[in-house]
Amino acid sequence: MITKMTITNIHVLDQDSAYDFYVNKLGFKLVDDIPMGPDTRWLTVSPPEQPDLQLVLFPVKVSKMFPQETADMLITLIKQGVFGCGVLTCKDIFATYEELKTKGVEFMKPPTKEFYGTEALFKDDSGNYFSLQSIDNFSHENDI
Repeated sequence: MITKMTITNIHVLDQDSAYDFYVNKLGFKLVDDIPMGPDTRWLTVSPPEQPDLQLVLFPVKVSKMFPQETADMLITLIKQGVFGCGVLTCKDIFATYEELKTKGVEFMKPPTKEFYGTEALFKDDSGNYFSLQSIDNFSHENDI
């Protein structure tokens, strides 16, 4: 039986820029930075309080995996902000929103009260978007 996810990827346009964004702006921790050929590397980061989840900052470029047409399509879609990559949580969404804005993170939606809790939406440096929510949006201990 599958018990948990440990590694997943986020398609990025530039690994150096993605490293800067995820580590220096979001505060993720570097896990691996291993050369994988002349112009790419196995680059993984983790949320600071979730070291057992690694995000591969996976570059989209022409390769065996991405022929020219596929790479071009993916790059266009990423730049258009088509891909929502997940929900990230924090303890205080308003403080985190202000901190990330100060660091230059582009928000598509400020913290807004929704039926499921308070949410903000932001883009990474490639164009992928994330939902940012307070941890209490996911606290269901009293629902049982």
